[in-house]
Amino acid sequence: MKILILGDIMGPPGRKAIKKNLSIIKKENSIDFTIINGENAADDGRGITKVIAEELFSNGADVITSGNHIWDKKETTDYINFENRLLRPANLAEGSPGNGYGIYFTKNDKFKIGVINLMGNVFMKKTDDVFEVAKRIKRKIILKKNVDFIIVDFHGEITSEKMAIGHFFDGVTTGVVGTHTHVPTADTRILKKGTAYQTDIGMCGDYDSVIGMNKENSIKKFLKDKDAITHFPAEGEATLSGIIIDADHDTGLAKKITRLIYGGSLTK
Repeated sequence: MKILILGDIMGPPGRKAIKKNLSIIKKENSIDFTIINGENAADDGRGITKVIAEELFSNGADVITSGNHIWDKKETTDYINFENRLLRPANLAEGSPGNGYGIYFTKNDKFKIGVINLMGNVFMKKTDDVFEVAKRIKRKIILKKNVDFIIVDFHGEITSEKMAIGHFFDGVTTGVVGTHTHVPTADTRILKKGTAYQTDIGMCGDYDSVIGMNKENSIKKFLKDKDAITHFPAEGEATLSGIIIDADHDTGLAKKITRLIYGGSLTK
């Protein structure tokens, strides 16, 4: 079982790279299931719309996860109630639209895979205690009992919180990946109890930028230049950044994890 997980799709360049390359990547790597974080996929790099989500699904995404920008486009609050393949962080306030986790079938309905979307508490928008919510979900979705595989997308700012979540889920999920900071980390590995892990899998966007935003304007922002305008995405060729997990059918745990860096200015 091969699971592809891609980091935050950053604006039009990220979407263009998905449309151009995702089917090739899936074919070359015999991918069975694809998860994409789409919370920055909108034209301005903030949020996601129904049209964009459906475009990502048609281009090969099986599930779209998200994070702190999930409600930046008002239409999403309605759309997410009708599209269970679009997730929002499970530890948002009780009563929030949509779902923070789901169970899905792989191609040919051969396997069931649980996907859990969580968001960090440190330096992020106010959310419920992520570890308390994680504990509750852990009791609901159980590896090799009601699902064959489980993937966690932890959308967070700081490495220590992400690492703690990784170890918290070690041995009970197939993989835990971090998203949000838009820069891939070099700690791609399988943890001691068998869970694939990377602190941040990066973004799918133009890396000749400041985390996907136009670099000249971003510098002006830091310099407090009066000519700086609202952040907007860089427009160059995007690099697709993520990981591929090769999972064991019998245990549901990871056999191998491979970092994926494809196209654009970022090199492996």
